[in-house]
Amino acid sequence: MAEPTDHSQPRIWRPDRSWIEQRDVAREIPLALEYNCVSHAVMMVSPFDLEDFILGFSLTEGIIDNIHDVIEHTIGSDNKPNPHRGRVARLEITPACFQRLDEFKRSLAGRTGCGLCGVDRLEHAIRPLHPVKSQLSVKAEVIHDSMQRLKAEQVQNHITGALHAAAFVAPDGKILCVREDIGRHNALDKLIGHMMRHKIAPADGFALITSRCSFEMVHKCASFGIPVLAAVSATTDLAIHLAQDADLTLVAFARKEGMNIYCDPKGRINFAQEGI
Repeated sequence: MAEPTDHSQPRIWRPDRSWIEQRDVAREIPLALEYNCVSHAVMMVSPFDLEDFILGFSLTEGIIDNIHDVIEHTIGSDNKPNPHRGRVARLEITPACFQRLDEFKRSLAGRTGCGLCGVDRLEHAIRPLHPVKSQLSVKAEVIHDSMQRLKAEQVQNHITGALHAAAFVAPDGKILCVREDIGRHNALDKLIGHMMRHKIAPADGFALITSRCSFEMVHKCASFGIPVLAAVSATTDLAIHLAQDADLTLVAFARKEGMNIYCDPKGRINFAQEGI
């Protein structure tokens, strides 16, 4: 397994002086994903927790429906003599899942033109979602406090300053698991893959992400069944509409001074302040 960081010696500049210093930098590698011996995608990822990533990616991209659809999986080298060489994830999935993936790829390859083609692709990108089912009830203060404590759990980001994190938190505020990656989508996929492997029920807690929240992040959480998603940065209108349609609670700008609840269709967040 590749080391998560590399070393560099940049010249550090400040208005009053400059010097050379050894610094840790985040590593990123290409990861090729093959399903039933057919290449599907190459993703740039941080080279750790890759098993979590390939499982979470497979689920949130609609390739599989649950972990039992993966019959076997391996992660190996591409055998190229390069210090930045990639890895290859080979997954054997059930015939039904592979047929669905094959039909989807062939339908994309057969499209031409523009206009309606763009609409067609958007409909495939935003796959229909079932409403999130959960009886979760959580205090606003718990979500806010857990986001403030997440920084201490970002081990690799503390070293390099370059990684996003995604975390799953219990209703009492206990951070149950954290995954990091150079990509915000990857970090969330890793978190979901970890939860799949360890049978952590998505309906029983909420997710935190140290990034902005575009529609893909909502879609990933909703497809797995996480009822509440809180982001440290901004969200988008499409993310809000998607969250409403999926009965998912969406929080953004969860920072030291407070947070914004953009969507809470099932009233999962409890407020202590009067008048709210």
